[in-house]
Amino acid sequence: MDQRPKLWTKDFIMVSTSNFLLFVSFYMLMVTLAFYSIEHFQASDSTAGLASSIFVLGAVIVRPIAGKIIETVGRKKLLIIGISLFIVIMLLYFPVNSIGLLLLLRFIHGFAFGIGSTATGTIAVDVIPPSRRGEGMGYFATSMNLAMAIGPFLGLIISHYFADTMIFVATTIFAIIALITTLLMNVPERESVAEDVTVQAVKKKFQLRDYFEKAAFPIATFILIAGLAYSSILSFMTAYATEINLVDAASFFFVMYAAFLLLSRPFTGRMFDLKGENYVMYPSILLFGIGLVILSQAESGITLLAAGAIIGIGFGTLQSSAQTIAVSMAEQHRVGLATSTFFVFYDFGIGVGPFLLGFIVPHTGYKGLYTAMAVIAFISIAVYYFLHGRKSVTKRKENSWTEKTSS
Repeated sequence: MDQRPKLWTKDFIMVSTSNFLLFVSFYMLMVTLAFYSIEHFQASDSTAGLASSIFVLGAVIVRPIAGKIIETVGRKKLLIIGISLFIVIMLLYFPVNSIGLLLLLRFIHGFAFGIGSTATGTIAVDVIPPSRRGEGMGYFATSMNLAMAIGPFLGLIISHYFADTMIFVATTIFAIIALITTLLMNVPERESVAEDVTVQAVKKKFQLRDYFEKAAFPIATFILIAGLAYSSILSFMTAYATEINLVDAASFFFVMYAAFLLLSRPFTGRMFDLKGENYVMYPSILLFGIGLVILSQAESGITLLAAGAIIGIGFGTLQSSAQTIAVSMAEQHRVGLATSTFFVFYDFGIGVGPFLLGFIVPHTGYKGLYTAMAVIAFISIAVYYFLHGRKSVTKRKENSWTEKTSS
């Protein structure tokens, strides 16, 4: 009989569902807004690309603020605020009649997404038993990974078969469902940190530690590099598939990514908890690099899908494991800041990557680009070792959390 604390509680399922729906909406809009901008406002390619990516910039800017105020406002209340704002802004897409207004709306929409996703990440840590944090955060991160596969798929299907505005209808419905699941959550709030927050509020001097968690910087720096490499897939996969005549297979790339990540999750999550993060991180980074090498040499649909499966296990696992490390390195009352710090770096890598890599593609081609990203992935093994791997202290921090909880 399994004596471990229960993981799949109602609150864990609810927060994972809310997170999934937020990220599905995010990816649906990311893959359709550029085309929408060109079709409706005759925007240039660069402006259309900005209509998609400026959303990420808004999220990056607001995350440190969300991480700072989450202890004061409360986790559930902040999530309700974030999703409610997300819904209101979704409704404003319908009357927009200029590219300038659309860009402004996308930027503010990023605020709402940043607030909501910071809150869900923090709530997840609270409702997962400390002894199952690696496994639990792995499953929670799967909600993002599944959204990464389902969001673009739904977005492209809707934009192809329905009126353009149906994409806004669908994402609004998803956001409303996310709000309902949030209202049904029972989120534990910590009264014990209220005094610390009050003391911090009295301080007039700006302090970086009020907006970022220093303990999360090393692993966040690693995920920035990994995220930059992964952004090459998000941004250039369609163009690459067109070039090598594998468009049909490419439409299932992220499906394979999500399927194999989901299949591996029970094993990688438990290994993280039982053996420690290094037993998961090093193989995951290695698989990410191997997957990129296979992708760079793809000449058949099977090869392309195999790359998707390997990258799914590799990058999907290292991303969730790195997030678990980030929150485990922080003191319990600074988990919100650790979560926001992690995603600021991750979003920055994902958001800036396409812009920087766009300068490389004309010189290397897409095959050369993915080969270069594989090299970066392999180098990041050493980066991880020096930034965190050689210390590997999350188990000690996690045990201290458990002791405080039980005392």
